[in-house]
Amino acid sequence: MDRSKDSASLSSFLAGAKHISTVTHGRPDGDAAGSSASMVSYLESCRGKDAVALFPDPVPENAAFVLDGLKYITDRDEAAGRLQSTDLLICLDFNTLSRVEGLVDAVRAYKGPKVLIDHHEEPDTASFDLCISDTRVSSACELLYEVLLGMPDIAGDPSRLPAAAARALMTGMTTDTNNFANSVWPGTLQMASGLLAAGVDREDIIDRLYHSERPNRLAAMGEMLSGRMKILPAGGAVTVLPQSFFDRHGLLDGETEGFVNMPLALKDVRLSILAREDGDFFRVSIRSKRGTSARLLAKNFFHGGGHEQASGGRVLIPQDISCATEAEEYITGITARFLQENTAVKN
Repeated sequence: MDRSKDSASLSSFLAGAKHISTVTHGRPDGDAAGSSASMVSYLESCRGKDAVALFPDPVPENAAFVLDGLKYITDRDEAAGRLQSTDLLICLDFNTLSRVEGLVDAVRAYKGPKVLIDHHEEPDTASFDLCISDTRVSSACELLYEVLLGMPDIAGDPSRLPAAAARALMTGMTTDTNNFANSVWPGTLQMASGLLAAGVDREDIIDRLYHSERPNRLAAMGEMLSGRMKILPAGGAVTVLPQSFFDRHGLLDGETEGFVNMPLALKDVRLSILAREDGDFFRVSIRSKRGTSARLLAKNFFHGGGHEQASGGRVLIPQDISCATEAEEYITGITARFLQENTAVKN
């Protein structure tokens, strides 16, 4: 897709800035880490900028390799301090400032120009000075790849991208497509082809992402599949993970990434929900097969949103439930009703 106008607009913002920071959503995933790392790498190597990636929370261990050799901050106080000397803030992989979570107050207080590069629906365009948004891509990394190709110093040639940027872009796209299992567009495969031709070692990326598990994660996965997952007659799967589950298995941030996709391997399951306790709320991840809207469920019942087959939201305490022990019954009831109504509409 022609991103020349977007590239030119971003380039004009970059020209007037020396100290640039990126920021992404709370609990960053591979796409958040990959888009942040690739942007910082490009800014340093190709534009000579002082560039730093800011994260509200630590990056998952299996994706942190994309940040090797780059400047980044995961301490919230330090990140807030960096914003005070930032000339330009580039916001990646989120559509509204509330998703920055632990850094939201600092980001809202930031008075400089803000650029958004994102692939989620309904971006809050009023909060940004430049909004580059498209839902017809697999990931923020794919959108950023197309924008960077349009830069005059890259000139459409992926081999001109810094090696660290190219690797990070491939990594983020791979995780957000669940290794090409969903959200794959024609441009996604063109991106993969271009990066492979540019020398990206995809096998190394796959090893780091998917073949470097700790035994803790596998033990947790076994308990989830054998004792935590509930299959509903209407074609849903609900998994609720209390804090005690994470404590018992000693899980690190990001180690349940991908768990929500597993129930969809079952023939009759068309919607999977995984909820994990996080203080005074539950984080809800929703995945679905084509024809069932994860986005609608998240938007209407879980204070969230996202894509048709991949969305997220929250169950709030005490607004939705009075205590954490009510989460499973609450989520199961909503999911069963949604699936029944969805089936009724289809019929």
